[in-house]
Parts: sequence; structure tokens; C-alpha cells
Amino acid sequence: MLANTDTRYGLIARLFHWVIALLILTDLALGLIGENIPRTADTAETLKTLYSVHKTIGVSVLFLAILRILWAVIQPRPVPVHPARRAETLLAEVIHWALYGAIIVMPLSGWVIHSSEIGFAPILWPFGQNLPFVVKSEALAHTAGAVHGLSALVIYLTVGLHIAGALKHAVIERDGVLARMLRGRDAGTPGERATTSHAVPPLVALVLWAGVIGFAVFGPKPPMPEAEAAQMPASAPVETAAVPTSDLPIWTVQDGSLGIAVMQMGAGVEGRFATWSAAIAYDPDAGTGEVSVTIDTTSLTLGSVTAQAQGPEFFNTATYASATFAGPITRTGAGPDHQVAGTLTLVGQTVPVALDFTLDLAGDTATMTGQTTLDRRDFGMGAGYADESTVGYTVTVDVSLTATRAP
Repeated sequence: MLANTDTRYGLIARLFHWVIALLILTDLALGLIGENIPRTADTAETLKTLYSVHKTIGVSVLFLAILRILWAVIQPRPVPVHPARRAETLLAEVIHWALYGAIIVMPLSGWVIHSSEIGFAPILWPFGQNLPFVVKSEALAHTAGAVHGLSALVIYLTVGLHIAGALKHAVIERDGVLARMLRGRDAGTPGERATTSHAVPPLVALVLWAGVIGFAVFGPKPPMPEAEAAQMPASAPVETAAVPTSDLPIWTVQDGSLGIAVMQMGAGVEGRFATWSAAIAYDPDAGTGEVSVTIDTTSLTLGSVTAQAQGPEFFNTATYASATFAGPITRTGAGPDHQVAGTLTLVGQTVPVALDFTLDLAGDTATMTGQTTLDRRDFGMGAGYADESTVGYTVTVDVSLTATRAP
């Protein structure tokens, strides 16, 4: 029988129950395994596959859960086997609806994390990766992560209580409750409904979930990852770079940004350095000058892989807390095109780097926008990632700033 009756669950309800249960338990296991695998070059491909499967199962659970709830709403729910036990029946119903909330909130919050952060491990399906109207924001990803983590705890609790209740009915009371979900057998007396209103358990579960989500969003959370700073407005760079000793006019940086982009697992990852300084001397009439830049590499944020990027395999910020770039400025044409043919010292390696940029002057205010590309192998970065399909060789550097001429 496909549909439910007063005393048994139909085949469709039982299939929903056991398929979703199997997928949830599998996904929880994959998540725990992934959290405990070190982030290294040797594990990159394994982690990508693991998290892709984890996300794909999560999205599948979300859609199955929606169908499961819709089916539950239009189907009669089998009567309680012990309707006189009001408190026990109410608790069982509340746990039941809390589980419905869990199989919606947990995968949905995971999908929000996936959609709002720039990272790797795609969902393995052809229908797109991101949720509509979810913007790329590490702050949003962090908040969704708090909801996701707390909902996992709720799932552990409710699933544990659900299993304990099922075992109680099967082992101690032997009343057929578990058998009607396992094999569709009859249990209970037709027509004997609990006296509690049908609306009470879902309302209680709704209030519980509102509290859980509210606590995750507004309550105390672990410190926000450095990656969130990448989404914040850039503050004015700290003026610590060496001041040029030439007699050229000096320009003071007022604001700007220094960003990088790299391909990881086939997906673009963008980040920035929050703290850097530039000392600039430039003669607008001659179109020549010089620049010296100091970069605080510990201020790097790179989406979900910030910690890995700052680690010993890449920027190694514990040993090399700063990088420098310096060179002469030359106007390369009659218009705003310029170039700095300088050298970049990064992780102990000094490499020639040409930065092409445009410079727009309006009185004593200059606006500059430039871009260059680096090869991480020139600096010995990511030596363990020899395959470009894991971490790309090319790193794109974008810089923009506004500076004013000193009196």
C-alpha cells in the first residue's frame, strides 16, 4: 500500500524515511571525516571529492525533505499506539517535527555557505551551483556556518532521541511501532487519536528552531575568520614604506586596495591584503618617478582557504611577515599608460615584476589602476601542488589607489 492509514505507514512514507535517514547519516560522517583531514597538497584532491559528495548529498536531502513534508501534510498520520500517554506522545511529535526542521535547515544553510563563499568542491549536478539572491560574502558564509554547525548538534540530539524512542518501543514494549515503519505493519487502534491539537507539535518545533537559528545568528560565535575582512571596505593603507629620496614630488596614498586571484580546483578564488603602504614620488610633467611598497602578508585573506594560503606551503607568513615591491615609474605613451619595472621580494625570493597601470590626474589628486600576473613557482610557493588543476600557477594581482600631491 502506497498511502498511510490510521495504523500503518505506506510505502512512500517509509521510503522517504529510510532514504533520507541513510543520506543524513552518510553526510554527517563525510562532514566529520572532512573536518579531520589535514589541508595539504596530498589531500587536496581527496578533500575536493569528499566535499563535493557531501554537498551533493546535502542538496538531495533538502529536496527530498521538501517532498517528504508535503507528503506528510496530505497523508493521515498513524495513530499513537499509546494515546493516553499525553506527555510522551507530545514529545515524540515535537521530535518528529524538529527532525523535519533539521533536514531543511541543515542542508539549506550548507548551500548558503557554498553560494556565499568562493572556494572549491562543486555540487555534482548540472543545475547550477548557487542559490538565487545569495551574494558572495564571507560574513554571510560565516553566519550560515554558525547555523550549519548548530543544526548539526540539533540533528545529533533529535536523531539520538528518535532512535532511543524507537528502541524503547521495539525492545522494551514490543508494541509494533518500529515494525510499522520498517515493514508497514499495523499498530495501534484506528480512531484513537491523542487529545493534543495537531498544531501544537509543529508550532513547538518551529519555536525551537527559531531559537536555534536566532542564537546562531545573533548569539556569541567564534571569532570571524580573517576572510571576512576581505568583504569589508578597505581602510587607508598604513604609510610605512620607505620614502623615496629623490627631489620628485611626493604623493600620499589616501585609500586603495591590493587584491589577488588564483584558480583552485577549477574555481576562481579572490582575496586581498588588508594592510600595505606605498611611498610614491612622481613628476606629472616628465611622467617619471619611483615607488616603494611594503605589504603585510599576514593581512592576506583568501576566502575559505585563508589559513592554507598563509601557511608554510604558500606565503609562509610565520617566517615572512612582509613583502616589498619597488622600482622606477615610466610613462609608456602619450596617455595615462604607465609601468613600474620593479622587483618583488616575497617569501625570501626576489623576482623582476612589471606592473602596467593607468594614471588619471585631476589637479593634485591621482587615481591609479593596475594589474600584473605572477607565477607562484618563481617564488617556490605551493611546490607540493605540481598539478595546475589543484592550484593554478598564475596569480593575478590587481591594485588601485587614490593619492594626493604633498604640499
